Amino acid sequence: MKSARSVRIITGISIAILSISAVSALAFTTVTASIEKIDVFAGLDKRPDKKSSAVNYLIVGSDTREGLTRAEQKALRVGSVKTAAGKRSDTMLLVHISKSRDKAVLVSIPRDSYALIPEHLSSQGKIIPAAYSKLNSSFNWGGAPLLIETIEQMTDLKIDHYVEINFVGFARMVDSLGGIEVCTKKDINDPKSHLVLPAGVHTLNGIDALKYVRTREFDGLGDIGRMQRQQAFISSVVKKATSMGVLLNPITMTNFINSV
Repeated sequence: MKSARSVRIITGISIAILSISAVSALAFTTVTASIEKIDVFAGLDKRPDKKSSAVNYLIVGSDTREGLTRAEQKALRVGSVKTAAGKRSDTMLLVHISKSRDKAVLVSIPRDSYALIPEHLSSQGKIIPAAYSKLNSSFNWGGAPLLIETIEQMTDLKIDHYVEINFVGFARMVDSLGGIEVCTKKDINDPKSHLVLPAGVHTLNGIDALKYVRTREFDGLGDIGRMQRQQAFISSVVKKATSMGVLLNPITMTNFINSV
């Protein structure tokens, strides 16, 4: 038979867990209610059949300068909305979650992949016939819907969810987690972004993290090296975001969700 003290301790722990869960749930509900949701799948036809209960996410990093302060533009060395108008799909990641929900596979899609862009309407309403071009052109010409249609046509995979994050959202996401740790195998000295990191372990803030996942000039591997760093970095973000320190801290969790 349990002692009264044991019962009080267990009850206290249970109440604490329930309190944290309630506050966290309230924070999550409050924040997600304010997140802009757009149906990017509306109007898409001739989509691939759903082959299983597995879930596919398309995560796109947009290079739009909207929302960046002048100080951030200067720190990132990316120019302003005037000098770099519009937005392009700077990064594309396809995430496949197994039907048992216990495994995930992340695949980077090179933005310069040569792809057949489906027939679509221009911004002036003119019909543009299907033609081959760089994959990220589909995003520039027709936004998320045309990009999704192009990738589904390429892969024969049905995309269930779409997530788009820009420079500002990415930097704030990293900062909301207190920075992300990376391990560089060799020195990084990128003359374009002015990112300088000696080989070793570093905890990067939002601005430096954005420079890190965008750099492709220092190792001679170009987009391939950059995609490898992006995959490792996203894995670190997911690991930290799903750690107990974040899940049980409603303030940190709210800041993280709000940044995305």
